[in-house]
Amino acid sequence: MIDDILQNAADRMGKSVRKLMQEFSKIRTGRAHTSLLEHITVPYYGNDTPLTQVANVSVEDSRTLMITPWEKTMVPAIEKAIMTSDLGLNPTTAGTVIRVPLPPLTEERRQDLVKVVRHEAEQARVAIRNIRRDANSEMKEALKEKLITEDEEHRGEEKIQKLTDQYIKEIEQQLEIKEADLLSV
Repeated sequence: MIDDILQNAADRMGKSVRKLMQEFSKIRTGRAHTSLLEHITVPYYGNDTPLTQVANVSVEDSRTLMITPWEKTMVPAIEKAIMTSDLGLNPTTAGTVIRVPLPPLTEERRQDLVKVVRHEAEQARVAIRNIRRDANSEMKEALKEKLITEDEEHRGEEKIQKLTDQYIKEIEQQLEIKEADLLSV
């Protein structure tokens, strides 16, 4: 019973950390990385399709992404999707190859991005705490139904707290890495 509750909490906490990492990958630093364009969708035969499914996205150099569409007719649609995205990028086309230069970030923009990253990390910490609360209430429910003893409940809550501390520490480590990445010129 306790192991099931702990396993469920650990799975959910792990998902929260993975979701945070996905959000971090969308926030661009000064360096080119293919994950910057992962969330962009392109109209393809009437459906919104992820850019990575209609084109090859690669890093040309540290400040340039190169996109090679599978079909030549997709070039204008991909260009438009990148321009209208929230990334503030201006692609240039040379035949069937689209190059996306990443302008260097200003100090002010870097500070804004650090605030965004801290907010995302706080959201993840709140999610972890909510999972802890849910797991603790499941423990109390099990105690009330006499499925576990009080000692087992206390031990279970201690394990849940250790699990919570472990995942919050992981969030803090990822936040430090991302902040350092954003602030490095």
